[in-house]
Amino acid sequence: MRWAEVRQAKQRLFREQGTTFKDWGGKLPIAIIYPNSYYIGMSNLGLHTIYSLFNSYKNIVAERVFWEKEDEIRKPFKLSLESQRPLLDFSVLAFSVTYELDYFNIVQLLKTCGIPLYSSQREERHPLVIAGGPCIMANPMPVAAFFDCLCIGEAESLLPAVVSVLTKGIGVTRRELLKALAEVPGVYVPHYHSGNPVVRQWTSNLDDFPVTTSILTPDTELGKLYLIEVERGCSRGCRFCLISTAFSPMRFRSLEKLIDQAQVGLKYRKRLGLVGPVVSDYPQLEELLIKLRQMGAGLSVSSLRASPLADRVVEELVKGGARTITLAPEAGSERLRQMIKKGISEDDILQSVTKLAGQKIRQLKLYFMLGLPSETDEDVEQIIDLALSCKRILDRGQSGCRLDLKLAPFVPKAGTPFQWLPMAPQDVLRQRISRLKKALLPRGIRLKVESLAWSEVQGVLARGDLRLAEVLASMEETSLAGWQKAVERCHLDVEYYAYKRWDTAQELPWAILDSGIEVNKLKMELYRAMARAHC
Repeated sequence: MRWAEVRQAKQRLFREQGTTFKDWGGKLPIAIIYPNSYYIGMSNLGLHTIYSLFNSYKNIVAERVFWEKEDEIRKPFKLSLESQRPLLDFSVLAFSVTYELDYFNIVQLLKTCGIPLYSSQREERHPLVIAGGPCIMANPMPVAAFFDCLCIGEAESLLPAVVSVLTKGIGVTRRELLKALAEVPGVYVPHYHSGNPVVRQWTSNLDDFPVTTSILTPDTELGKLYLIEVERGCSRGCRFCLISTAFSPMRFRSLEKLIDQAQVGLKYRKRLGLVGPVVSDYPQLEELLIKLRQMGAGLSVSSLRASPLADRVVEELVKGGARTITLAPEAGSERLRQMIKKGISEDDILQSVTKLAGQKIRQLKLYFMLGLPSETDEDVEQIIDLALSCKRILDRGQSGCRLDLKLAPFVPKAGTPFQWLPMAPQDVLRQRISRLKKALLPRGIRLKVESLAWSEVQGVLARGDLRLAEVLASMEETSLAGWQKAVERCHLDVEYYAYKRWDTAQELPWAILDSGIEVNKLKMELYRAMARAHC
């Protein structure tokens, strides 16, 4: 037994509140695996939700597993957190997959734990390996060969039927169990797929399923917050964005339920984190913030829309201790924002910054994408102009607020109108990043730029097909060098996946999925975007 891992697990458990411990006797053991670090995973509300839902069943014991390395031996952890049991002791391994780059960790974890990587190689004695999460909902094909089944949709809607099959399936063969799972709406079983579209499942009433922090720990980025999901989905329809399709339709929680959840959260934390794609779209946000402040809550929000913010909303957030605000203009020019269907003007952005400048915030973050379809050098110059305008407004406010820009390359996502479009070449992106740094760094504006090389990998995985499994399986180390060697070994055409515009008439790798959004609608949005691009 690996005592270093056991010791760290017990140290983490000692600092947690809300952990579920169950006796294994007569229960179906399920390992909930987040294929990244504890620090990152415990800030993910999706993980908290799955953990709570599985453990709400009396006949299930669910424990967490994370992927991270021990410094002294450089091997991935492979024991559950709650009981420090090896993965082979579990009947089901349930992966929650949020980022494409975590595919590498999935492969390494299965290999390290002695579980055959490919579903077709597993025997009756091996656990059932399943997966869900945003990446799986968008395009499961790069990793489909590694999983016995994949869940397409939201856990609240899927789990009752899946749990019923799993608990009734004790004692039947793997083949019988997989065939039964293949009959569940929203479950994709590669070996027994009927050929009919797998329809994404979602829950209509969020109030039936509270989504809040279920385990509190200081050992994570958001450890001082009690997180509450305010909304799900987005009605804005930005053409690059996965949320508008994978989590549609837009749904809000009732004010009454949010207040109830806040009362629970304030027993454990002084500050509440309101979570959603665009929290400022919540229709009763002003009333919610006022009530939370009257309860004595400190406040933090995950996102605000860069359209004019209500004065009272800004005031209540600042009174609640919010010191960092993030806005996402996405693009510097009006033309490009209209092309991506962002729906905000430069005046909207500057008015929001003006309101924030009068308050005691310490940091304003602006999020931009580089390499958006049809982007030109002039669009980049307008990022500079917009950033400098924001800086002047903040400086006039004399609040000492720091302005940071986060820059990320555009990556086409499956299920969006831009799924057919290529990424911008890396040499072009490097030139534009250099221009931004030269213009903004001397003016006291900090830039954080996502890795271009890893963004290319993400682009390949996001639009990948079954051929990606061979590459992932052959990787000897989780690094860019390991990826590049595997790509060469498997003769994978990176150019095709990342840098080619695809014909809208061709069948897409993820065509087996039915997201609820008609492909013709996505095509129409693409055509409208391209028409706008040439205005």
